[in-house]
Amino acid sequence: MEIRVFDTAEQVGQATAVLIASHLINKPESVLGLATGSSPIPTYQNLIAMNKSGAIDFSKCVTYNLDEYVGIPVDHECSYHRFMDEELFNHVNIRREAIHVPDGNAADMDAAAKAYDEAIVEAGNIDVQLLGIGHNGHIGFNEPGDKFVYGCHVVNLTKSTIEANTRFFDSEADVPRQAISLGIGSIMNAKQVLLIATGEGKAEAVRAAVQDDVNPACQASILRTHPNVVFLLDKAAASKL
Repeated sequence: MEIRVFDTAEQVGQATAVLIASHLINKPESVLGLATGSSPIPTYQNLIAMNKSGAIDFSKCVTYNLDEYVGIPVDHECSYHRFMDEELFNHVNIRREAIHVPDGNAADMDAAAKAYDEAIVEAGNIDVQLLGIGHNGHIGFNEPGDKFVYGCHVVNLTKSTIEANTRFFDSEADVPRQAISLGIGSIMNAKQVLLIATGEGKAEAVRAAVQDDVNPACQASILRTHPNVVFLLDKAAASKL
């Protein structure tokens, strides 16, 4: 595990974008694992700028997103399909057929989850997986529990996650209670993992992930067993290390 600490969230975004850009330069057909939430936005802004300048090319890559809410339309203002379009995909030269986000409205959610895992394996697994971290240590929507779930699956969101995501919705009652999430196995199968954490509110989760025992009560702690993982933190998120 590498831990890199920067002064600001903007610097974290710049550094993370450079690492992702290196994959696209060295392997234009890279399989990118992407994340949503506020933490990756500076990274996406930097990737957009690099694409517009001609420094990197998205035309041959393939993307797989970590997760999606269950039961909201893909064009809902809070869906992760829409988030990715607005924050990245609409601004770079990526092929629409190369974009993959879990289906939160499938008639058979278990079958959809299995098919998503199979598609990633068929693509050769993820070259670089971008992650944020929840206040409770979740990665993707893999919530604290008594085990690590290997495959893509439907998750019942915890109260703390619902409360944290209320800011994106009109009220807490509007936040979906379930999500479909890539499992720990697919995340760990990525060739490189980049975890972004910024802000004092993430400091305790980062500390638990880095310093406590590997334990499913903090799902991010499993990353310590990955052979190529980088935590990119601002000073506030690293303040309890």
